[in-house]
Amino acid sequence: MSEATYSQMPLLLKALRRYLPFTTAPKMNEQLESIKTNLKELKRLDKGFTLFGSSKHQYRLNPTVSLETIQRFEQFYRVELPSEYVHFLTKLGNGGVGPFYGLEPFENVVFDDLDYKRPDSLLNPSKPFLHSEAWNMEFQPTVDEDDEEEYEKQRQSFEEVYYDKEQMNGTIAICNYGCAISLNLVVNGEEYGNIWTDDRASGGGIRPSYELGNKEKITFLNWY
Repeated sequence: MSEATYSQMPLLLKALRRYLPFTTAPKMNEQLESIKTNLKELKRLDKGFTLFGSSKHQYRLNPTVSLETIQRFEQFYRVELPSEYVHFLTKLGNGGVGPFYGLEPFENVVFDDLDYKRPDSLLNPSKPFLHSEAWNMEFQPTVDEDDEEEYEKQRQSFEEVYYDKEQMNGTIAICNYGCAISLNLVVNGEEYGNIWTDDRASGGGIRPSYELGNKEKITFLNWY
């Protein structure tokens, strides 16, 4: 075996641990099985789709994603997606039923606006996520609204920073909360694996996801 082949072994072993079914952590398998059971029970109990978001997804999961599709995404963006998320997509389904308006299909995760998906307005998972604590800004003009020209200039400068897509670098959009608010999974940076909320549309800034009542930061399967 060549020296180059030996040098690649850690990467190969890492890939095997991540992708082969028999290497899935027991806890993760238990969580996936629990999710399947709970979804069946929810569908049985909520036949009229009365719970928030259920009329959209109707407790259905889309067909699973292939590992090849995942790997192409990772190679293109030079990231490694969190294993919990990968196992969900490849074993349970590619979006559909989930919290709020459901789990977004994998093909939608780089759109920075899940209400208006524009190919020219995308997230960039290749760059690290900028935040480790809740972040927000408040518009504080130095002139009154009577000075329309200067006021508008300052407001525009504020919005260029506040709504800059760079603020959500290193994430993928996995869930539409509604009202232009998205829940994003960090795939690059210090907060890797945690879910953060982009609530800038309502002035709430960018913060760890606490919508489900959790007190600590939350990873994908615990959130789902």
